[in-house]
Amino acid sequence: MRLSLRPLIPALLAAVLGVTALSTPAEAAPTGIPAKATAQTYLNALTVAAEANAGSYDRDLFPHWVTISGTCNTRETVLKRDGSGVVTSSACAATSGSWYSPYDGATWTAASDVDIDHVVPLAEAWRSGASAWTTSKRQSFANDLTRPELIAVTDNVNQAKSDQDPSTWQPSVTSYRCTYARMWIAVKYYWALTLQPAEKTALQAMLNTCG
Repeated sequence: MRLSLRPLIPALLAAVLGVTALSTPAEAAPTGIPAKATAQTYLNALTVAAEANAGSYDRDLFPHWVTISGTCNTRETVLKRDGSGVVTSSACAATSGSWYSPYDGATWTAASDVDIDHVVPLAEAWRSGASAWTTSKRQSFANDLTRPELIAVTDNVNQAKSDQDPSTWQPSVTSYRCTYARMWIAVKYYWALTLQPAEKTALQAMLNTCG
């Protein structure tokens, strides 16, 4: 059975045992997360429209993971970026390290317990405009390391999220919802994807929690 290590546990144990607490792993921080004001501007500019072409979605239409550098593909690159003390093999596979999942506050020490989440799911992108893209553009989207589209998180949390937008799924760590909204908005804005009315309402509510 996998054990979830919450960030407070090391500090509590230290207090009881009188030992030095281990530092809490830093949260994963994809690049390109806009400030609240910028995210608000982006949100206001996004087009609201009904989703389309849901029935024709196929994950294979978004080729991933692709080689990024040497033997490292996109997944392995994000694992190294978002992890702490990550050691890799000659094939770039993560053999040790730790990964903090900001969605649920869990920490994992096996890469197999971690998924790379597409913040804006591939199926959601398809329904929001990507169905009209070329396969090459969809590949760029699915492997985008410049915008905040990819993040290492607990595997079953990613699976539970599936292709839901923020109107039906948000991180259980409420303090991360501001960041999640800014990430989602930035990706949709850069890639000129549309929003549903309920999705925009949910994003606005999440953005309003930002300090």
